[in-house]
Amino acid sequence: MIESVLERLDTSSLLAGGSLFHMRCSAHILNLIVKDGLDEIKAGVGKVRDSVAYWTATPKREERFEETARQLRNPNTKKLGLDCVTRWNSTYLMLETALLYKDVFTRLSHKEPQYKTLPSPEEWEFAKEVCGKLKPFYKATEIFSGTKYPTANTCFINILKFEKYWDVIHGIVGVSTVLDPRYKLEVLEFYFDKLFGSRALVEVDITNFQLILKSIA
Repeated sequence: MIESVLERLDTSSLLAGGSLFHMRCSAHILNLIVKDGLDEIKAGVGKVRDSVAYWTATPKREERFEETARQLRNPNTKKLGLDCVTRWNSTYLMLETALLYKDVFTRLSHKEPQYKTLPSPEEWEFAKEVCGKLKPFYKATEIFSGTKYPTANTCFINILKFEKYWDVIHGIVGVSTVLDPRYKLEVLEFYFDKLFGSRALVEVDITNFQLILKSIA
């Protein structure tokens, strides 16, 4: 649709000749990346999910879980919550909370004959690793979803490692970074050197940024 619209427009009247006409949603791209990853590893966190589902199935079970946590002097106060298949961040929150109550699940497995889905030590370790991998995505999504501050200038350092997104929009995201007084061109040059090595100066293309900034002004 974007290509069809551009064919019918005089691109000379558009900012930067229309090169910035199509902007992908960074939060949506992160969502797609994480969902693809979770599809590959969902079996590995199945026991944790089943355990959370068991102990949140009824108010009585929830009460017993909380009572056992108190008996074990577990200091955490977060409530268990089952994840939703359409919201990957709920999977992160589910794993993060379940890991806090690992000892509670273990104790209850000895007291509740019907509870048969206790994760093995290896499965707990896998869940911990997955949670650690999801945390940066969760934090980035929180930043992108802010409503009380500008978000375009926060994209650069959060999405530059995702080629599918970065290759298309790094020009305009670079501009928003340059306009942020905390970053300026120095941040672009630093990270582009890490990403592109000897091609860094070409990729930064200061002249191009100056033209875009001029057209914005």
